[in-house]
Amino acid sequence: MNEISLFSAFVMGLAGSGHCIVMCGGVASSLQFASKNLSVIKVSLAYNFGRLTSYSIAGMLVASLGATFAKQNTHFALGVKIFSGIFMILLALYVMRLANTLRFVEKAGKTLLWQHIVKFNKLFLPVDSLKKAFGYGMLWGWLPCGLVYSALIWTLQAESILHGASIMLAFALGTLPAMLTIGQSAQYLSRFLNHNLVRLTLGSIFVWYGIYLLIMATDKLVH
Repeated sequence: MNEISLFSAFVMGLAGSGHCIVMCGGVASSLQFASKNLSVIKVSLAYNFGRLTSYSIAGMLVASLGATFAKQNTHFALGVKIFSGIFMILLALYVMRLANTLRFVEKAGKTLLWQHIVKFNKLFLPVDSLKKAFGYGMLWGWLPCGLVYSALIWTLQAESILHGASIMLAFALGTLPAMLTIGQSAQYLSRFLNHNLVRLTLGSIFVWYGIYLLIMATDKLVH
């Protein structure tokens, strides 16, 4: 049975919403002023739908890669489970701000991917149409983010390409409430999600989930 459920991915996105506001909140909020002729709600939805689309595509690509390696090496799936557990604990420390455990991953993503993708930014500016808002969202969906990369690690052990896309879609939907809030509401939500007690509580959830994945992996290794 696959230990990564869609609900878990959704909770992960919801729990990491505070980080999303810090990373992308400014971009999302600036879309309010995209055009006086466009509805703020429609522009925000188009942007976030583009972001969700990129996450789903990334999930499909990584799941496809995982399936390819799994066919060639029977120990690959077990290794991914162990790696997922370790990565989940690193994510917990990152969310709780006890250590910048995923900073190296974000730097790698910026160097290998983002610095090339961001060049297409000019194609969607100014964001004066819903098509451009969607494209802008797709572009920013590839922004290097330790939280997103943690979710992508899960898709390596997805049962199918569709399941990989579903995992990332569920994760993205978890981030949606925070990303759709704007103005004063976003400030209140960000303040709540970034409160020390909230971060420590959410981080603890990731710690226990990481331990669970490691226990499941080692159990299969022993048997």
